[in-house]
Amino acid sequence: MSISFHTGKMTNGMRLSVHEEMNVTLNIKIGDDEVSFTDKVLQPNAETLLKNTFEFPSATAYTLENPNLYMMETRLVSDNRVVDDLIDRVGFREIKVSGKDILFNGEKVVIKGVNRHEDYAEFGCAIPIEAMYRDIEIIKSLGANCVRTSHYPNDERFLDLCDENGILVWEESHARGLNEEQMRHKNFEKQSLDCIREMIENHINHPSIYVWGILNECVSNTEFGRSCYAKQFELIRSLDSSRPVTFASLEAHIGSDMCLDLVDIVSFNIYPRWYHDTPVKDSLTHLKKSINDTGGAGKPLLISEIGAGAIYGHRSNNHEKWTEEYQQLALSEQVTSILSDEDLSGVIIWQYADCRVDNGWFHGRPKSQNNKGLVDIYRREKLAYHTVKEIFHAN
Repeated sequence: MSISFHTGKMTNGMRLSVHEEMNVTLNIKIGDDEVSFTDKVLQPNAETLLKNTFEFPSATAYTLENPNLYMMETRLVSDNRVVDDLIDRVGFREIKVSGKDILFNGEKVVIKGVNRHEDYAEFGCAIPIEAMYRDIEIIKSLGANCVRTSHYPNDERFLDLCDENGILVWEESHARGLNEEQMRHKNFEKQSLDCIREMIENHINHPSIYVWGILNECVSNTEFGRSCYAKQFELIRSLDSSRPVTFASLEAHIGSDMCLDLVDIVSFNIYPRWYHDTPVKDSLTHLKKSINDTGGAGKPLLISEIGAGAIYGHRSNNHEKWTEEYQQLALSEQVTSILSDEDLSGVIIWQYADCRVDNGWFHGRPKSQNNKGLVDIYRREKLAYHTVKEIFHAN
């Protein structure tokens, strides 16, 4: 079942399959209002799509300041008997792209976000909801309004918390850093499309999700890669046309990316002042020019990753790399430069919290961790956290 909500309006599309012909009525209750699909005939062993638009003039819009949620109860009735049901929470809101702007309920929104892995020092990836809520509290205190689920769909409970707290979510299907040989693997296409289908069918009703993402830092600069991106975006749009789509390209593909025309929002991961010492404004100028020359002109542009590493507690007045002071200095320049650039729609910092990585990264990841977090694996705040907090709250 998939349902998308706009302010005061619901477009319902429910996919049903039965083993024998069945006359049904679909009743949908949202708050105190009820709507129905009546006297529908479902054919056996075939998918039937029920779709209509209903007005809810008394509905209160879901906003980041007032994340109003409604309980939705859906029941499929045949011969006066309930044969299936779905209970979910929903919100009424609208996401659109207009020129270079991302619009939330018709108003421009500037993304101030963090990338977050489902990883926690004490719990690994089996995170209890209390620890998830602690993350929500820290992220909100930071002044962030967005979380990117890098690089896989997230736990339903975390998405529920984002819904409740008015935090926008870029949800992403599972794949990162794949080369063309890996993407030509016999199982890649099916697994990728299955992941997208499961992600959207299970999470479409979360009003906090404002964009679907795919294929972080993969081969969007080759013809074969483009065919993979195009097929995945086609599937996403067939399942949910109410949200924009994007992917995070990488710095090495600036000027050669072949997929920017496929997206609604252009997104790039760049690391000036970390992997190279280019001034941030110079990197942004180069990026914007190349996007205009490679299919991304006139679209919103997000910096989907930027940051610098620091070992918690490692301090030095010399501001050398891996110190908290250097990370603080780099992020100050990075975030200030991005949020002051009117051509950009915002920034999603890499990353919220330090996380573990496999041993294959050991040579470039001290303690086998990605240490670019604003907080460490125990959620202890680094100096950069406070600097970013000041900048986010000032913008």
